[in-house]
Amino acid sequence: MNWSGRRVLVTGHTGFKGAWLCALLARAGARVTGLALPPEGAHNLWADAGFARDVASHEVDLRDAGAVARVVAEAGAEVVFHLAAQPIVRRGYREPLLTYATNVMGTAHLLEAIRAHGTTRAVVIVTSDKVYADAPQPGGYAEDARLGGADPYAGSKAAAELVVETYRAAYFAGGRGPAVATARAGNVIGGGDFSADRLLPDFFRACEAGTTLAIRRPDAIRPWQHVLDPLAGYLLLADALLTGGDDAAEAWNFGPADAVPVRDVVAWFADAWGGEAAAWRVEPGGEHETHRLEIDAAKSRRRLGWSPRWTTREAVTRTATWYRDFLAGVPAADLVERDLDAFGVLPDAPRSAAARP
Repeated sequence: MNWSGRRVLVTGHTGFKGAWLCALLARAGARVTGLALPPEGAHNLWADAGFARDVASHEVDLRDAGAVARVVAEAGAEVVFHLAAQPIVRRGYREPLLTYATNVMGTAHLLEAIRAHGTTRAVVIVTSDKVYADAPQPGGYAEDARLGGADPYAGSKAAAELVVETYRAAYFAGGRGPAVATARAGNVIGGGDFSADRLLPDFFRACEAGTTLAIRRPDAIRPWQHVLDPLAGYLLLADALLTGGDDAAEAWNFGPADAVPVRDVVAWFADAWGGEAAAWRVEPGGEHETHRLEIDAAKSRRRLGWSPRWTTREAVTRTATWYRDFLAGVPAADLVERDLDAFGVLPDAPRSAAARP
């Protein structure tokens, strides 16, 4: 799809995934509006990277329905990508009400604002691979697996899926509004993620400070992937929604073919960083997290023509190299451009992308 000149709204644009999505869209020539809280932390990709100047940025809390509605009306976007969320599992345990208010009611506020303003044709709501009930299946969870939530973050994202399903059926079906889909991505990594309580950002901070990394669950298995891979999938999905309408308005998984344990990811990161990488130790305990998480992205491969370009090890290596070079003084904007160049041209969705088999 030609994104040049297309009006796009990205919620959560000051976050890790949102900032990378804005970089992709800015490179493609889209007219991007952003809606998010101010960036946090001493390091922040949005604040550090040069593409921020290409986005009309609005600092808005999703819990403020009126403010959300005003930005949606002003943006006049044809396509909306909803990435804004409280995304941290451990913070969800500490602040469950904030997590539900942001992830569930924030999604409802956005959809209600879109319903009130008739410019939007396609909406991609990004939830999580953690929406599935904790019952691992051979080959991973497919999109029709039972939803659940053993922790507040997972539960809030599963509830957001139900909010989308309700709005789709009650207000948007049959061409009465935009085509709305949900996207469930595996564990996303990449340079520029400085969030707390995430494995590779924690490893970067340990390397930066010369401390030891504490790992809670070295044998936990996750579907790790570089941030650019699912983002390319979201763009393909938006294309399918614009061309296929309700035929693509459903849930979609985006993840690697194989999930790997935490200890492998840590070893690969340390190897790519080099001899000065931080040491790590196991610190068992903490709140419940599922041991094995795999998702089945066969539908996205078959109907959208999507597949990861980078293997898990390559994704980890690129992430470690990004952090190492950033710590050495290379500007974040240059590192973003380097990865975008290496990733290459975004694929076009098949014209029959939305068609069912």
